[in-house]
Amino acid sequence: MLLERLREYAEERLTDLPPAMYQVQPIRYVLVLTVDGRYLDVFDTADSSKEGKRGQRRLAPHIKRAVAVKPKVLADTGVYSLGIARVDDKPERVKVQHNAFVELVDHCAAATGEPSVAAVANFLHGLDVEQLRLPADFDQSATLTFRVGEVYPIDLPSVRSYWAGLQVPEEEVGTSKLMTCIVCGNERQVIERHPLKIRGIPGGQILKDLISANAGAFESYGLTASLIAPTCLPCAEAYANALNSLLASRDTSIWTSGAAYAFWTRVEHPWNPARLMSEPEQRQLEVRAMMEAWKTGAAASVALKETAFYAVGLGASGARVVVSDWIDATVGEAQLRMGRYFALQEIVDAYGAPWEPASLGRLLGGTVRDPRKDEAPAVVVQALARLALAGTALPLDVLYLAVRRNRADQDVSRARAMLIKMVLGSRPERPTGGEGRMSDLELASTDPAYLCGRLLAVLDAIQAQAINSPNASVIDKYFGAASSAPASVFATLMHGAQAHMGKLRRDRPGVHYRLEETLETIVAPLTAFPKTLTLEQQGLFALGFYHQRASDRRSARERKEARETAKAAAPATDESIADA
Repeated sequence: MLLERLREYAEERLTDLPPAMYQVQPIRYVLVLTVDGRYLDVFDTADSSKEGKRGQRRLAPHIKRAVAVKPKVLADTGVYSLGIARVDDKPERVKVQHNAFVELVDHCAAATGEPSVAAVANFLHGLDVEQLRLPADFDQSATLTFRVGEVYPIDLPSVRSYWAGLQVPEEEVGTSKLMTCIVCGNERQVIERHPLKIRGIPGGQILKDLISANAGAFESYGLTASLIAPTCLPCAEAYANALNSLLASRDTSIWTSGAAYAFWTRVEHPWNPARLMSEPEQRQLEVRAMMEAWKTGAAASVALKETAFYAVGLGASGARVVVSDWIDATVGEAQLRMGRYFALQEIVDAYGAPWEPASLGRLLGGTVRDPRKDEAPAVVVQALARLALAGTALPLDVLYLAVRRNRADQDVSRARAMLIKMVLGSRPERPTGGEGRMSDLELASTDPAYLCGRLLAVLDAIQAQAINSPNASVIDKYFGAASSAPASVFATLMHGAQAHMGKLRRDRPGVHYRLEETLETIVAPLTAFPKTLTLEQQGLFALGFYHQRASDRRSARERKEARETAKAAAPATDESIADA
């Protein structure tokens, strides 16, 4: 199914599909020849830019090779094309590689009848490297091609056709490799090794195979290598070109340090889940429209219901691609699910300000110590993507990571509060009461775990108001124990708070009144402090703590603004005028 959908994308959506067995790649050097094959000059196409340091990018023959000697026609490394060895190369092997390159050019010249190819062949047979005046920093590993007059032989249709036909030799047709292709379903010549690697998936090697087997444990029915999933050359090229194209654009893929997702639709559609997940702050109108559609149960249009949407999650294992996820839906279904995804993360910020959507990167950062250095587990990426696009609940693994990070940091960040709310709200039992709950302080909640979280925040505020800059706060000392075994610490904390409240009653009666009122409101429904809290309850504790602190900060800001407004509105006096 995945390969078939990728082939459809390549054939129906990619307008710039490269010719068969050609790929866009950097060409560092161009050797200029006359029409009769005499050497004129060499150009280095590299520049100082990041994209151009390896040379100018253009379509050129491609082949996948490892150890075997496999030349590429008319465009290859300096080792193959000119026989110039690198420091660690064995001269005997370099000679074999160069001779294979020359033989291939000779064969191409005879097969195509192109004068420019014949000119390259003439040059190679009379090659004298010492006369080429190559740059002092000539890189033997870089790709080199030829220009004859104004013609690049690799651009000629006949050369392209020759190279494509060379990849499935005629002598193999009719052998046991004539099988049913798993992608197109036709009986065709299938290939032992797929020609293109998938580029840049995080982890493992830079270039990776999607289908391959190199040991008996992965083989079946006597089939080896890529024959375990028989695929013809056109289909193998199509799926790889499609996947590489999707992964190369930030409009069709999202990337993290450990995983990648690619998205596409059967027919062209402007909806962009990649940008919505990676930068929702810049698309808030669209985010809120999807949230409203989810909350009101608005039905998608007929067009959205009929527009197929696909997503594939990818990871790496060494030199192989790991397909970790596959989502097959419609645009309408995916939009509603993403509306729920954003509704679940809706929560005030740490200062009580209204919610703004968070990017995938910010959410992932909530599970690690330092988001700039540490990698979030791939399971979190997959879980969030599946919540957003498939509507599945977040696993408790995500809650565990967030709760563990809370205890380590002795605090609840906005990202972790979002993750906790998303886990609890997405689960079937919905302990938070669904998507619309726990966005702000829940004054009506009587859940003991939630109340204990609120209580810890208030006790910390009492200490902070009574003692300016204490050496160790209540949170510094007791957050871990309070969030997992409340009964073990809250009696001590409540006793210690009495002295602070007495001081506030004497010195700051207004502050004392507000804190005492809040304290009584929280403690009243608690008949006893829980001995231990389950993982879900620890999540509720964290939300209670976060909500209370956010509410307190918002109230402090509002009181300050009210005082400033009152001061600004007060009539001027002679003394205030003199001060001004």
